Amino acid sequence: MARPRVALVIPTLNEEAAIGGVIAAVPRVAVDDIIVVDSGSTDRTVERARSAGARVVSLRERGYGRACRAGAEAAKDCDIVVFLDGDGSDCPELIPYILEPIVEGRCDFVIGSRARGKREPGSMTAHQLLAGRVIGAAMRLLYSVRYTDMSPFRAIRRDVLMCLGMREETYGWNLEMQMRAARAGLRIAEVPVAHRRRAGGVSKVSGNLRGTVKASWRILATFVRIAAEGRGRRSRTVQAAGRPLR
Repeated sequence: MARPRVALVIPTLNEEAAIGGVIAAVPRVAVDDIIVVDSGSTDRTVERARSAGARVVSLRERGYGRACRAGAEAAKDCDIVVFLDGDGSDCPELIPYILEPIVEGRCDFVIGSRARGKREPGSMTAHQLLAGRVIGAAMRLLYSVRYTDMSPFRAIRRDVLMCLGMREETYGWNLEMQMRAARAGLRIAEVPVAHRRRAGGVSKVSGNLRGTVKASWRILATFVRIAAEGRGRRSRTVQAAGRPLR
């Protein structure tokens, strides 16, 4: 039986210093399609991504969630979508580790937990770690699912993702996916992953106070919105999750 086809989606905005190295580190034996979704970079991110062998999807409007959704939509011939950041902080060499529970049919959604893994000093702020724990505890109360992180490094069955009804277009995308997956009764795993300091550039979230406040507000607003919703999409998503990939 052929293994499921895998697409890697990398949202970018001005990541020219890191993107080439990120793509070069991707294990091609595990990934069939590398999709860089660029939200209007003003540097050489797009040029370097193409030179490294990625397929580039260019967006006119910015938004982390918007970029992730565009990448998933572009991966039409793939069974599993992996997401990671383009700044070099995530470890592409761990993609097979993230994929394994899904490929083996044990899970539908896998998150790489930076909180549970080995972190390079300075790679995450204390408030990032605390936010992951607090939001995780709240989701455990709501859905009885244990999360320790809102890491961008994750893999999910594409058919399931497209049934979740994702709406968030900015920094609440990761949290929305986790909440909708838990509410839908998906088979979820969280595995420890190593995390590094970004390879270059400035973080759009933790690099300045304005970015931190904006991201925090979007995450909080997303949590409140999803928690207040009903369970209308549950049966359709669970049915999709029950089908084998091949």
